[in-house]
Amino acid sequence: MAMPSVDADADADAEAEAGPVSAFEPESARIARAVREQIVDGTRKPGSRLVERDLAAELGVSRIPVRDALRALVGEGLVTPRPRSWAVVREFTDADVAHLQEVREATDPLHFRLAAQRRTPEQLAAMTEAWEREAAAAAEGDGPGARRAAADFHEAVVSAAGNPVLAELHAVTASRVRWLLAQHSDLEGIAGEHRALLDAVRDGDPETAARLAREHLRTSRAAAAERR
Repeated sequence: MAMPSVDADADADAEAEAGPVSAFEPESARIARAVREQIVDGTRKPGSRLVERDLAAELGVSRIPVRDALRALVGEGLVTPRPRSWAVVREFTDADVAHLQEVREATDPLHFRLAAQRRTPEQLAAMTEAWEREAAAAAEGDGPGARRAAADFHEAVVSAAGNPVLAELHAVTASRVRWLLAQHSDLEGIAGEHRALLDAVRDGDPETAARLAREHLRTSRAAAAERR
């Protein structure tokens, strides 16, 4: 498959896709972030090879941070290791998706319930900002932008839930959840459901927030099944 070029414009595009960069961000984290977004967006297809030497040449870095980035992505469940110095983009099976959905069905309603009870003005503002980006991208037909913002919305809800143990549990599956959310094709429909969830959290209505979260998960399950 075609890989990104190594010229300055391509590198700038990759970094823009991966989000803001900290001045102190390790090289391996920058590489992992860029490759993660490519996997989630579908630029790097399931089953495609990730070879340390090739990635290092494409990104203009040494093989050591590439190796560390691939290890991180293996730990996140997006990459499957292979012998020696390469790996492949994970091919999610129907069982993989079903297991991930089962976890979300147990945790997402709790995320939204707690967020409705505990969110601070700053956390509510972060949720609102993510939803506004999602809605704007959906209206423009910007699939990758809408899906990334949708995932950011869910991340903001986890933060607003105010439970560090729950946040630690979510961190284990966060990248796989981002991949799952990227399977949605009805961008405006999902943005509409997120708006209703945002309203419930803003209103401080935990019961409605949890109910809407369960309904939202049914939509997610149907969308994932349709794409497979």
